[in-house]
Amino acid sequence: MKVSRKQKKVWRYVEEGSLLKLKSFLRKHKDVDINFSQGKRQRSLLHLTCSQGDDAILRLLLKHEADPLQRDRHGDTPLHFAAKRALKYGKKDYDDLVVPLRKHCPAALDAPNKTGVTPNDLLQGLRFGQKRSEGGDSPQHADPEQEWREKLFGECQDEFFETFGQYDDDFLRDDEDEEDFGDWAERIRREYATKQQARAQRDSAFHRRKGKQREEMEEEERKRRELHSRLEREHREYLERAVRKEEETRQGKKRRYEERCAKTFCNSTTSGTEPNGILGYDDIPWPAPRGSLDEMLAVMLHGADRSDIPAFRKLLRKQQALWHPDKFSQRCGSRLQQRDRQKILDTVTALSQELNRLAQSLR
Repeated sequence: MKVSRKQKKVWRYVEEGSLLKLKSFLRKHKDVDINFSQGKRQRSLLHLTCSQGDDAILRLLLKHEADPLQRDRHGDTPLHFAAKRALKYGKKDYDDLVVPLRKHCPAALDAPNKTGVTPNDLLQGLRFGQKRSEGGDSPQHADPEQEWREKLFGECQDEFFETFGQYDDDFLRDDEDEEDFGDWAERIRREYATKQQARAQRDSAFHRRKGKQREEMEEEERKRRELHSRLEREHREYLERAVRKEEETRQGKKRRYEERCAKTFCNSTTSGTEPNGILGYDDIPWPAPRGSLDEMLAVMLHGADRSDIPAFRKLLRKQQALWHPDKFSQRCGSRLQQRDRQKILDTVTALSQELNRLAQSLR
């Protein structure tokens, strides 16, 4: 019967004499069968305990229902080992080992081994100053014949233990199960398969993690490109709206400028003496009210194609005629407010000079 890993651990605790570890392990693993044997000599835990003389572990094993009648390869019970140790080391080992085993299982006293020797036969030659009775420690009357036989038997026992018994105790160790080549090969195969499986699982997890990271990076890059494209599109649309807005603004200024010019310069029905016909500075249809001369020219010439010289020169002549100081005075001189008159004429003169300068540059 193959010994389990838990049983090997119990054996090691008993062999080391680790009482607390053994007690804790047996309390935690109540399903462990402690009635097993191992090694070439087929010894049990009680055999090992009695050979070591550990009475505390012996009582613990008996408490956990260890079998005192279990035999080794020679048919010896644990009580045989206890009796041999008591014969060799004296009363203390008798009280620590023989008494608990005899009390727990009285039948073990008469259990013979393969040579027919019982523990009771071994204990017949035991002496602690006076002979023990069958049931306890009461002294008995000495029988010379019986004493001689017991002395002779004890001498034989001593001679036996000095040769075979001493050899067993000193040189024969409790062999653990030897691992043959088949078991070794199977164990190596299992360990190799386990390592390969663990490596395959690690590699698989690594590849899955790398694949997931690559997918996340690709998804992040795709989102970044989409965001960049959307921002570029929105920027272009913004610039286009700004250009359209600017164009609409300039066209609106140009349209208002032309409408005011037509209303102011071409309306001949307004009388110069009428209050509503008087023109202040703000009533003049400036291209850019309160703007600079460059801004005024930009409104006047908006929409003109400067590459088309004849058309552009025609537009300039029209504006020069409209803002010529003499012609402006003829059209509107009588209608100008006196307090703004000089300011208006100065602005008209400056605007006319800019138009003339621009016309000169086309020649």
